[in-house]
Amino acid sequence: MENIQTKLINKSKEAFCMAIELYNKPTIKYRAEGFALFICNAWELMLKAHMLNTMGETSIYHKDNPHRTLSLENCIQKVFTNNKDPLRINLEKIIELRNTSTHFITEEYEMIYVPLFQSCVLNYNEKMLKFHNEDMTQVVPQNFLTLSVSMKALSEAEIIAKYPEEIASKLLVTNETIADMIVTNNDKFAIKIEHHHYITKDKDKATSFVGIDNSSDTKVKIVKELKDPNVTHKYSTTSCVAEISARLNRMGITVKCNTIPTRFNNYHFNLFCKYYGIKENPKLCYQHQLTHTYGYSIQTIDFIVEEIKKDPDNIVQHLKEYLSKEKNKLTPGAKEF
Repeated sequence: MENIQTKLINKSKEAFCMAIELYNKPTIKYRAEGFALFICNAWELMLKAHMLNTMGETSIYHKDNPHRTLSLENCIQKVFTNNKDPLRINLEKIIELRNTSTHFITEEYEMIYVPLFQSCVLNYNEKMLKFHNEDMTQVVPQNFLTLSVSMKALSEAEIIAKYPEEIASKLLVTNETIADMIVTNNDKFAIKIEHHHYITKDKDKATSFVGIDNSSDTKVKIVKELKDPNVTHKYSTTSCVAEISARLNRMGITVKCNTIPTRFNNYHFNLFCKYYGIKENPKLCYQHQLTHTYGYSIQTIDFIVEEIKKDPDNIVQHLKEYLSKEKNKLTPGAKEF
């Protein structure tokens, strides 16, 4: 007779397979919430089996109600005690999506959450092997653990046109929040998925073919630069500061203010924006129409890092002093980009 741990593990594996199969079906529009539901169920059952093995029979029940088992949120807190663990944060965000989907969901959530879903799948496989010596690649072929991804990017203009303001705003804010978290966490939180297309003359290397029809009435333009601000200006202030700080740290550069070593922060970032007129430069900054938030390009990060490298001991203080004297000047140090 199977013990309860074995039953939990078997049901967990079945829920995991359901999540994978559902997500990889191209005909289902609202597969994000279905995936979130089944993957959360898979994790909860797997963690409860682990808790029974390591913490005892009463560990999966509420102390004040021994007939009621713990929620997935409770299990995560007991097993993954570090609340800054990217794996734990990943699960908590997917739980939020699962809870949202019982009330309201749009198909665009898939575009926002798929990097988290991919990490969640691999994290589950890793913990199932570690906790229960069960290799999910023996249940699901390895190639199926890579989720099928929508090629369509999230478009702010389309979202604004498609949904009422409240819904559109929620979607765009969620997208920005997740994007910030991807920058500041590792691949246990999210695996970023990017598609790059290149033109080649070698037919053997081509995956699709294009040509020019001289009889067509429609003229063709070659786009050499991406124009979607969600792609070109995807960094928020928070993610810019995090990336700049990380780069400076890797280079062993410490910013000083009044001769005191300090970590690069939002205040310093805003000094650069004001002094160099970054928010007025469309190559560096874009203001989103609905949320009125600012998005920055990778060029912004590159530029600020290069400026700091020139004089890390004094640049912040120089910007601060200059701006305090020249409050009425918008872009005193504007540069060409």
